[in-house]
Amino acid sequence: LSVVPGIIFTGDQGGQLYIRGGSPIQNRILLDGMTIFNPFHSIGFFSVFETEAIRTVDVMTGGFNATYGGRVSAVVDIKTREGNKKRLSGLVSASPFQTKILLEGPIVPLGDDGGSSISYLLTAKQSLIDRTSNTIYKYAARDSLGLPFNYRDLYGKVSFLSSNGSKLNLFGFNFVDRVNYQNIADFNWNSVGGAANFTLIPSSSSLIIGGTVSYSKYDAKFAEALQDQRLSSISSFTAGLDFTYFGLDSEVKYGFELNRNRTDFAFRNFLGFTIQQADNNTEIGTFIKYRKKWGRLVIEPSLRGQFYASLNETRIEPRLGAKFNLTDKIRLKFAGGLFSQNLISSVNERDVVNLFVGFLAGPEDVFYKPDGKTPIDSKLQTSYHAIGGVEMDVIENLELNVEPYYKNFTQLISVSRNKLNASDPNYATETGKAYGIDFSLKYEKKNLYVWATYSYGFVNRNDGQQEYPTTFDRRHNINLVTTYNFGKEKSWECGVRWNMGSGFPFTLTQGFYTKYNFEQGNSSNPLTENGNLGIIYSDKRNSGRLPYYHRLDISLKKTIRFSKYSKLELNTSVTNSYNRENIFYFDRVKYSRVNQLPILPSLGATLHF
Repeated sequence: LSVVPGIIFTGDQGGQLYIRGGSPIQNRILLDGMTIFNPFHSIGFFSVFETEAIRTVDVMTGGFNATYGGRVSAVVDIKTREGNKKRLSGLVSASPFQTKILLEGPIVPLGDDGGSSISYLLTAKQSLIDRTSNTIYKYAARDSLGLPFNYRDLYGKVSFLSSNGSKLNLFGFNFVDRVNYQNIADFNWNSVGGAANFTLIPSSSSLIIGGTVSYSKYDAKFAEALQDQRLSSISSFTAGLDFTYFGLDSEVKYGFELNRNRTDFAFRNFLGFTIQQADNNTEIGTFIKYRKKWGRLVIEPSLRGQFYASLNETRIEPRLGAKFNLTDKIRLKFAGGLFSQNLISSVNERDVVNLFVGFLAGPEDVFYKPDGKTPIDSKLQTSYHAIGGVEMDVIENLELNVEPYYKNFTQLISVSRNKLNASDPNYATETGKAYGIDFSLKYEKKNLYVWATYSYGFVNRNDGQQEYPTTFDRRHNINLVTTYNFGKEKSWECGVRWNMGSGFPFTLTQGFYTKYNFEQGNSSNPLTENGNLGIIYSDKRNSGRLPYYHRLDISLKKTIRFSKYSKLELNTSVTNSYNRENIFYFDRVKYSRVNQLPILPSLGATLHF
């Protein structure tokens, strides 16, 4: 995910995923139809997903079709595979970072001549770096406390497969994460969910029926030194049914989706005002998608109707995708449409360590357009996208992809950072634009694979007082990934990844003052009380820029085969191999800089059986 053009990942520690101008809450992450609210652990090397269990990943950075709704920026749809239908198999892996296990096998084996089967797939990961870092990576630990990252991921799946291809999957997960920077911040979250989906293929029919029922929940707690604890909880129940009809050169898919969210949230802004919300909201979406091939043209119009029950609002969202094969080596493409969502999030951009993201339903409060005077007509977040592109086979095995894009966020809703009085609105609106161009170059031949991307983009917001770049506005972003296989039976594999990105914006500090809160009213006496340290920020939001980020990771893997099914993989790697000092955050009060992770060599082993 982090090397796809248009995707920005904000760092080794506490990193978040931003897709073509959309914040994490504006991107829908799906795992087998279940919504995942936080796909990355606090140590940014690892996601919650087990790559050995993944079957497909569809990354739609914008302009996605009407089968997906409830988000205004992007969709990442991840599907896992079924377990081994004929024999017990799996893997066991360990390194200084983590240990993991995968087990799969048949409950009812698949016969040699086909037929029905029942199989299972189980995966588990547990971090080790919080225990190994005091011994192996002492130099990387802040204040000799080790690297305070701890996580655990569990996933299980049972699959029922019939002889004609119809199937039923039952699955669930539990992801846990904690990072504790002593005397600075303590952050932990727990994500749990379960679901069932089915695919029904009637005999002698061109129709496929699919459906999903899922439930997921995400709880997060954040405590910062001298600050109140912040809490956020969101649960999501989803049920959907779809029908797909296949013609000779066409396809029609239609269906509906019911989504019910419950949010419980408390947020305290930098002036000390607390905003609390507990809410339930229901969304009902219907869609139809038509795909048709006419000679060299493939066109995919689609239409979604989205009803937000708690806000009593209905949105009709037309969308269009198309690809034209100009020649055998040049392809043109386009995607665009209208999008909306109800969920919003809160991030305190002035946190020393920015880990906590709270989730809220669209508020029913009265608030205003960015001018601060005109009441809003709709309480939804809305956007429209326009994405073009050209794919070109430059030479044999070399493909170039160029995609300009434009996203207009016509209304965004956020917790008001300018709430100065108790009577002021809790929420504010703003508009935004994200635009740029992405380049990707892929070369693949025999033992060599090269993937190179460059993104040039702008992400701005306008809150009615000023237009400013977001904290994730990265002007330039480069990713180079290379894999080379060599040696007898290609048993050696060398991998290299280099990432460089321009600096993120931040709000400059102008000065400090003694801050009195006057909690005792007229009885408060600033002449005898001890005030707190207050910070005077620049009036121009996010006008500063952090230094450039770049990091080189190198790995070397040796595969030793014992039999048809068993093998041992020995892997050595060096993360941040030239020990680049990338900034993590800057402590304004202490006037000290804290860096991201330094050089981290590792040696691991994975046994497949």
